[in-house]
Parts: sequence; C-alpha cells; structure tokens
Amino acid sequence: MKYQRSLFAAALGGALMVAGVAEAQSPTFFRIGTGGAGGTYFPIGGTIANGISAPPGARPCEEGGQCGVPGLIAIAQSTTASVFNNAAVQNGELEAGLAAADVTRSMFLGEGKFEGRPHPKLRIVANLYPEDLHLVLPRGESVNDLGDLAGKRVGIAQAGSGTQVVVLQMLEAWGVTRDNMDEAELNNAQSAERLADGQLDAYFYAAGWPVAAMVQLSSTRGMSLHSFTEEDLKKINEIIPAYIPSKIPGGVYEGVDNDVLTPAVSALFVVSSDLDEELVYGITKALWNDNTRRLLDSGHAKGKQIRLETALDGVIGLGVPLHAGAERFYKEAGMLQ
Repeated sequence: MKYQRSLFAAALGGALMVAGVAEAQSPTFFRIGTGGAGGTYFPIGGTIANGISAPPGARPCEEGGQCGVPGLIAIAQSTTASVFNNAAVQNGELEAGLAAADVTRSMFLGEGKFEGRPHPKLRIVANLYPEDLHLVLPRGESVNDLGDLAGKRVGIAQAGSGTQVVVLQMLEAWGVTRDNMDEAELNNAQSAERLADGQLDAYFYAAGWPVAAMVQLSSTRGMSLHSFTEEDLKKINEIIPAYIPSKIPGGVYEGVDNDVLTPAVSALFVVSSDLDEELVYGITKALWNDNTRRLLDSGHAKGKQIRLETALDGVIGLGVPLHAGAERFYKEAGMLQ
C-alpha cells in the first residue's frame, strides 16, 4: 500500500547537511502510522514525530535545537488508522502507530472481530486524548436514534479503521446492518464531500475535535451533528466498554451551537515489543519534555489535551501492556509503583 509521507524538514535537513556527523552517528528511522489527512491522527502524529526527533548533527536542545532522541528521525505516515496501524506494528511494517483503545485491546487479545488472530507484540507508550464519535448529517437534518439510519446512505469510515469496527457494532444493536442500509467505505474527507454533494445521508467518524474536514464542511455547506441521549450512551457503553460518554462543545463547528453528547474512546500511542527498551524510554521521555509540550500546545487543538498527568488514563487495566521502556519512565516519574 502506498502511503502519503510527511518528513519534517528540520529532521531531514539536519541529517543531510551534516553528512560527516551522520556517518559517525547513523540515523534511526522511526515510522509512525497515523490516519487520513483530513482527520486528527495525521497532524497529531506529525507533531509527535517532530517532538521525538533529533537527527544526527542537529543543533543540541540546550542551544535551541531539537530535543528528541539523539539520532532519531521520526516519520509520520498517513494510513487508514487504527486497525491498519496495529497490524503494521505487529508485522514490523511500522515501529509505532496511533490507535483507538478498544481496537488495540481486541487485536492484542484476539477477541471479537479479531477472534483467533491475536497481536501479541502491541505495547502502549501513552494515552493521548479522547476521540469523539461524530455522526454527521446534512444541515438541518436529524435522527431520533441509530435505527433511523436503516435504508439510508451511510458512510461507515474506511475498511481497516477502528471507527468502522465499532460503528457496525453500534448499528447492529439498533437493527441496522449492511443488509438494510447503503453503506460506503470512505475516509473522512471523502465522506464530507459526498455529504455536501447529497450523495450521503449521514456518516460516522471518530476523532479528536476539531476535525479539519468537518470544519471546512460546516463553514461551506453546513452540517448537523447527532446528539445521543444518555440512555443510548449507556447502551453503547454496555456493548463497547471502551466507549464512554463524552461531549463536543457547542461552537467547535460553525452552525453547531449546542453541546453534542456522544461516545468517545481513548487514542493511544502504540509501539512494537520488538523495540529496544532504551529507545522507547527515550521516546517516552521526549514525548513529555517541555519542547514537545510547546509543539503540542501550538499545533492541532487536540494537542492541548495530551498531558503527562493523563498518560496512563484507561491504560492500566486495559489488558494491553505498557512497553518496558515507557513503564520505566513512568516509574521514575512516580506515576507507577
């Protein structure tokens, strides 16, 4: 599969301009699977890649240079998100990826849709932020509940995405299946375009708000977001325990002025157990240093919610281990016994 790749100029430039130093210190390339360009994983993954990189010959951190892992060049790659990223980490095609907590648990244990296909190499570095499920409708349109989507043209996200896995579970609980709806497997940007053109009646996408494609949709053609009832949120939580009640504040998207109640799942930073403990310790340390903090705060709006104090929220007890290098960092930080 061909990826869109985002190499950070500072990282690549540092590696190329100081060839002599690079020969003395060979660069380590670190591939991070993200998501579609119109979603949240891609910009967040790019910020993390920038923060943890410090290519050979780069100016030292204390002199205003990069403050990542010495010799590391991290690369954010656009993919179809959670399921693909976890599978690629398991298979050694990626060193790391961003993925939803529920999908990561199911794939690690080989449960549910992944029955009999465990992914034992998956390891967690950190919980990042909540991903809110957006059920997007044309401007002025509404549904009472998910059952109203029967017979409709519905975007269920890309094959290989965690969103599609859980959306199909949710819809089935309301009697909606691929047999009684006209589903479309599309990424977020494609879904927004189809909705704007009248080719979709609704679409789902789970991501940290604000989602770029929805910002554009809301400011051009307009859109509505479905607000779930508390009863429906409880039902969803019983079906998929990793999805908990959340809220998209009013005003995040133009024309959506009221708070939207919706289920959300944690986005995780996942790596392979094959990675060296010292490397992952350095990556975890770089993720939470002051320089990366500035990058996260000045980048995508969701970056502000990526905090050290919530790095282990929902991780302990999930059933997927921390990487030994990350575990060592959190113990030294006094966050683990």
